[in-house]
Amino acid sequence: MTTSYPIVDSLPVGFRFRPTDEELVNHYLKNKLLGNDSSVIAEVDFCKFEPWELPAISMIKSHDPEWFFLCPRDYKYAKSKKINRATKCGFWKPTGKDRNIKIRGTNNVIGTKKTLVYYKGRAPHDVKTNWVMHEYDNVTFEDNQDLA
Repeated sequence: MTTSYPIVDSLPVGFRFRPTDEELVNHYLKNKLLGNDSSVIAEVDFCKFEPWELPAISMIKSHDPEWFFLCPRDYKYAKSKKINRATKCGFWKPTGKDRNIKIRGTNNVIGTKKTLVYYKGRAPHDVKTNWVMHEYDNVTFEDNQDLA
């Protein structure tokens, strides 16, 4: 049975959509990969949008400066493992170390979390912005998608 969730224009005062890293990977991303589309997280190719355009596309409208999206993996070249993170006006650049996401209370790694920062323009004349994205990857599926 597939359930369709409507766009939530606003949440009551005090309510927040704040899933943990484990919930994002083990519930939302895993269900998407299994073909269960009943989610409150929109699927968006984030490279087709600039970061300041993304809040309007979110299924949950909020004044919080945090939004959630599922994104299909896009590779730079055919038969390449290099991920395309370029937008029309800039690019998302990975920064820092990838972090493992484990099932609470165990050492079972179920995914990874990567931090990306948005740079406007193209190298070498790019400018770092304050836009930050956390990219989640499910390690239990071969051909997976990202949650950005």
